[in-house]
Amino acid sequence: MKYAFNTWAYSSFPAWLPCYPLDEAIRRIAAIGYDGVEIGCAAPHAWPAYLNKERRAELRALLTDCGLQAVSLLATPGGGPGFNPASPLAEEREATVRYYNEVIDLAFDLGAEKVLYIAGWQIFGTSRQQAWDRSRDCLDRIASHANNKGITIVVEPTAAATNLIETADDALELMRSVARDNVKVMFDTLHALYRNEIPADYVRVMRGDLVHVHVSDSNRVIPGEGRVDWIGLMQALNECGYSGYLTMEIGLDSRAADPDQIARTALRYLKGVESQLNCDRGR
Repeated sequence: MKYAFNTWAYSSFPAWLPCYPLDEAIRRIAAIGYDGVEIGCAAPHAWPAYLNKERRAELRALLTDCGLQAVSLLATPGGGPGFNPASPLAEEREATVRYYNEVIDLAFDLGAEKVLYIAGWQIFGTSRQQAWDRSRDCLDRIASHANNKGITIVVEPTAAATNLIETADDALELMRSVARDNVKVMFDTLHALYRNEIPADYVRVMRGDLVHVHVSDSNRVIPGEGRVDWIGLMQALNECGYSGYLTMEIGLDSRAADPDQIARTALRYLKGVESQLNCDRGR
């Protein structure tokens, strides 16, 4: 398995503290032993407009020096700025497409191959079909720009945070509706648990279209401290030939969190699960 860590825990999103410069977060994540990093595109880390050409080159050089792969970039739709691709407001949808295209350009500059797509949320007074159609149209435009950069757009079902794409089947249906080779799917164990579903079954449903996985335990706690069957999840990933990263998206909900401790503990635990599986296969 390859392991990555999401930078939210080292930034001020969504909690205000703790907060470290992106350079520092990259160095720490690499020193702990991760193979890759997922970069959250919010200030102060990676809001595209705040990173000029020279700064992007510096960050890419730092990633190379640290032996850390930029795995994926995660946009930040929601809240006051909006960025809802399912919005009834044409102006908001246009702003969303522009923002995603800026994130795609940043991913290209940093050497990342994937950008995650949050399909948005259905607003009161809007039918689900209207919301779906608007999100699909935005996704198609975003994926067209991404294709020119060699970037894969990854649809994430986010049941705990949005109300449009909630399940593995939802994500696959949206992916198929745009019919583009550079649109695939992912899932987050947190959102599967929110629906009282089994994360390993998301692997089996998504199979060859699964290119990214977010891992956390119940309520975003460290893997091993909640109710995810990690052995079952890793077995399913192995059986389906998953070749992507397991990306930790944890430690982002409290200023009391210690990102180094969280990153280190999560990596040690999941590598232990992987070792157990390898031993079982060798018997």
